Amino acid sequence: MINRREAVQVLVLAGLRAVITPAWLSAMSGGGAGARHKAGGPGTLDPFHVVHGWPNLPEAYFLGQVSGIGVDSQERVFLFHRSNHSMQKRKDPIEAPAVLCIDGKTGKLLNSWGANMFILPHGLRVDGHDNVWLTDCLLHQVFKFSHDGKLIMSVGTALIPGCDQKHFNQPTDIAVAPDGSFYVSDGYGNSRIAKFSPEGRFLLDWGGAGDKAGEFNTPHNVLIGPDGRIYVADRGNDRVQTFTEDGKFITEWKGPELGRPWGLANAPDGFIYMVDGGDHPAGPANRGRMMRLDLRGNVLEKWGSVGRYDGQLWLGHDIAVGKSGDVYVGDVDFGMRVQKFSRSEVDCLCLPK
Repeated sequence: MINRREAVQVLVLAGLRAVITPAWLSAMSGGGAGARHKAGGPGTLDPFHVVHGWPNLPEAYFLGQVSGIGVDSQERVFLFHRSNHSMQKRKDPIEAPAVLCIDGKTGKLLNSWGANMFILPHGLRVDGHDNVWLTDCLLHQVFKFSHDGKLIMSVGTALIPGCDQKHFNQPTDIAVAPDGSFYVSDGYGNSRIAKFSPEGRFLLDWGGAGDKAGEFNTPHNVLIGPDGRIYVADRGNDRVQTFTEDGKFITEWKGPELGRPWGLANAPDGFIYMVDGGDHPAGPANRGRMMRLDLRGNVLEKWGSVGRYDGQLWLGHDIAVGKSGDVYVGDVDFGMRVQKFSRSEVDCLCLPK
């Protein structure tokens, strides 16, 4: 037998389970943390929602600025983070493992490596063979590792900046072609794109500082699109430029809707995903959003806002999309985290049974 008070509690919980649905929660949550905001007018919601509690790192684990992110064929998510370093010109290596391998589904830490190897992590790409490629801005180098952290190749001269066949100046990102050749966005110092053979032999470069077609102001991210074109997030010029594989300019994407591209990623749906880290007046970024683009630069979907709550970005730096379609975004500056966004609905309210 249950008393009257217990009976009332049972009836209330039963009623709540009947009316509390994901759609009801979205409508009631308004602008709160992790809410799915209206993005395309009345009756429409953000296409993705943040997955709360992801990643599920060990207790008291310190995650620094997440500058690079990628996903391999097994839906393992690789993070390149700065631990206790930042964009300050520190010369000492990061003592903690700078590369984390996380299960995309569960968020559990699977592996970590790279301790005492990097100074200022920046870009990360995973190639078609699940190798992990990295750039370090203050080492002025590009690295190719196996997925478990074995060094396969390095390009560039450690700690010596330059602009020639054997030197970079703060390289930002890498894009790897199916044949193993690769492109480097070189980057903060040189404003060029350099192409190398699979063995790391210099082939060609193009660019230079400026705002004309084929010039760059901080090429922050480079991507080989599903059409084989080379896409460059020309961050300082608020645009994406596209090129042939040998560096001939094709077109640019630019406009208020696009914003300022910080990171680009391919997705299994054949489109390109982008993170807009915003502009930086005297204070935090004025935007923090993600978007899906077609191959003409049209914005098909977008979501996100500036902030430190779940689902918001303080300074979105890089983006990756898994074969599941889930989206992962790394946050730097005061964000210092990675977030997962999914299209699938989840029951985010746990009630007693």
